[in-house]
Amino acid sequence: QVQLVEAGGGLVQAGDSLRLSCAASLQAFNSYTMAWFRQAPGKGKEREFVAAISWIEGVIKYADSVKGRFTISRDNGKNMAYLQMKSLKPEDTAIYYCGAEPLSWMDVTSRGHYRYWGQGTQVTVSS
Repeated sequence: QVQLVEAGGGLVQAGDSLRLSCAASLQAFNSYTMAWFRQAPGKGKEREFVAAISWIEGVIKYADSVKGRFTISRDNGKNMAYLQMKSLKPEDTAIYYCGAEPLSWMDVTSRGHYRYWGQGTQVTVSS
């Protein structure tokens, strides 16, 4: 059974850093695109793309809102994906979800692209 388990969320102040992790029980993890999405609190807020990293080394994409502040990475030996977040802002407050999709980079910014999801980890940034 495939499981993605996020960890590392918490309550921080604006300007602080956090590192999220995603532990994946996926066979052939190194063949998956891994991504981070987030869903901010409030009615009608959709799950939005944050960052994705391909199974192909060096292929990465970021949302404009996090470029230069967030870094996505992966450790294929440990079946782990990470999201290093720096210079956090109150508008980064959201539940952060890890997604996984094998061997595809067609539409990585779309949540429909990913067949596997974790349960999410809450990140709250106070001003």
